[in-house]
Amino acid sequence: MTVSGTSAAPDVSIVVPVFDERDALPGLIDEIDAALASLGRRSELIFVDDGSTDGSGDYLRDRGAGRDDLIVVDLGRNAGKSAALAAGFERSRGEVVVTLDGDGQDDPAEIPALLAKLDEGYDLVSGWKRTRRDPIRRRFASRVFNRATAMISGVDLHDFNNGLKAYRGDRVRALDVYGEMHRFIPVLGVQRGWKVTEVPVNHRPRVHGRTKFGLERYARGMLDLLAVIFMGRYGNRPLHLFGGIGICFFLVGLAIGIYLTIEKIAGEAIGDRPLLLLGVLLIVIGIQLFTFGLLAQMVVAMRNERTPRDRR
Repeated sequence: MTVSGTSAAPDVSIVVPVFDERDALPGLIDEIDAALASLGRRSELIFVDDGSTDGSGDYLRDRGAGRDDLIVVDLGRNAGKSAALAAGFERSRGEVVVTLDGDGQDDPAEIPALLAKLDEGYDLVSGWKRTRRDPIRRRFASRVFNRATAMISGVDLHDFNNGLKAYRGDRVRALDVYGEMHRFIPVLGVQRGWKVTEVPVNHRPRVHGRTKFGLERYARGMLDLLAVIFMGRYGNRPLHLFGGIGICFFLVGLAIGIYLTIEKIAGEAIGDRPLLLLGVLLIVIGIQLFTFGLLAQMVVAMRNERTPRDRR
C-alpha cells in the first residue's frame, strides 16, 4: 500500500473508496470541495484506490499534485470495500470522519447535515436513502436486506449499506473492518456502546461507470451479519453459547438414558432401539460442546490479558 499527500491535522477527514470510477471523480471532487468550503473547518480528502484499472488512481494523483489536503492511498489490488475503508480510517486524522462512495450517487452537499447531527452528541450518523435512484431489483434486495439486518441485530436503522456516514474519528479508527463488515459498522458501533442515528439524504442515479451490485453480495452479507452478531454477543463469553448448548444436549441425552434404563429394568429389550444410540450421541456431543466452549473461554481470557482495554 502506498500513500501520497500530507497535511496538517484536520478537523474533518473525508474517506472515499474508489474502484474504476474515473469518469465520476472530477465532478465528485469539485462537489466535495464546495461542501467543505461551506463548513469553515480544516479538512482532508482521502481517496483509496481499490485496485482500479481504468486510470482512477492516476487521475487522483494528478488531481492531488500541489494539494496538501488531497491524499491518495493505493491498495495495489482489488481488496474490497471493507479493506479500502479500513485503509482510509487508518490514514485519517480528523476529529470527524465522513465516508461516501466514489460513484457519484452520494451527494456531498449532505455532509453539513451529517456533521450537524453528529454535533448533537452522536458517535455515528448514517445517511438514509429514503428515495433510492436505483433499478427496482436493487431497491427490492436492499429493502429486504435492511429489514432483515434491523430485525436480527436490533439496530433500528433503515439503510445500513449507505456509504454516506459520519463518525467520531477516534471511534471509527478503533474498529477492525474486514471481509464485508463495512455494511454492519452501525451494528458494530452499537455493540461497543456508540450512539447511532440516521438522517434522510439525497440519492442520485448513477451517471458514470457501471454498478458493482450483485445478489451474491447480500448472501455473503447475511453470513457476515451472523458473524457480527455472534462476535458481539458471545465474543467475550463463548462458554455461554457452546456450554449452554452442550449442557442442553447432555441433559436430553441423560434423560433418554434414564428412561431406557427404567425400560431395561422393566424387562424391555433396548439394545436394538435407535433411541439408545441417540441418547449416547447427545451425551457425547454435549460434553464436546461444553469442552470446546471452556477452551474458547480460556483463549478469550488470555487474549484480554494481552490486549489494551480500549482495543477490546
